[in-house]
Amino acid sequence: MHYKNIRQGIFISRPNRFIAHVEIDGKDEICHVKNTGRCRELLVPGASVYVQESGNPNRRTKFDLITVRKGSRLINMDSSAPNALFREWAVSTGHFGHIDTILPERRFGDSRLDYYMESSGRQIFAEVKGVTLEDNGVVRFPDAPTERGVRHMGELVRCIADGYFACAAFVIQMDDVLYFEPNWETHTAFGQALIAAQEAGVELVAFQCHVTEDSIVPGDTVEIRL
Repeated sequence: MHYKNIRQGIFISRPNRFIAHVEIDGKDEICHVKNTGRCRELLVPGASVYVQESGNPNRRTKFDLITVRKGSRLINMDSSAPNALFREWAVSTGHFGHIDTILPERRFGDSRLDYYMESSGRQIFAEVKGVTLEDNGVVRFPDAPTERGVRHMGELVRCIADGYFACAAFVIQMDDVLYFEPNWETHTAFGQALIAAQEAGVELVAFQCHVTEDSIVPGDTVEIRL
């Protein structure tokens, strides 16, 4: 993924989940935050950020906050990116074999799962989660309790029971990480749901991404520790 019209700024504050104040060229600008997670360890006053300038004059906010620098690491915060990155990764790597069909947002049970795929005679459901929480090279999900995430893991288990192949994919929106693990401290139930999903036959996969100021592309898979 490549972003156009990227500008550098300095993070000032985040009064709510949806907007942030960013200093751009010495001016306080209101930016749309494309990630409703807490991101407290990322959005700290004085942090260097990269925003995308919109060309739509009718928008309420002129900029979208895309990427933040944490130390020497660039972390993409665009919550719309992981699904597109998973599709690119699935098709380009051949991880699931040759994909004949790939359809987004398909309903199963009480949920909409991110992708339905058909490959080599297999019918596959996949749920995708973006990962932005990092501590000394270890990345974790979620950064806030997610009952929706727990429900999705349960739906993937039911996919297996109904004869489908199922996958939970964690798209790590940064690179040079050590391994991925559930965020047990923040939401124990999600970690338990992830273990139950793996034991039921759901494939768990995590891959990191190479991030620049104006791009993010899929990279190598990383170890998952439960």
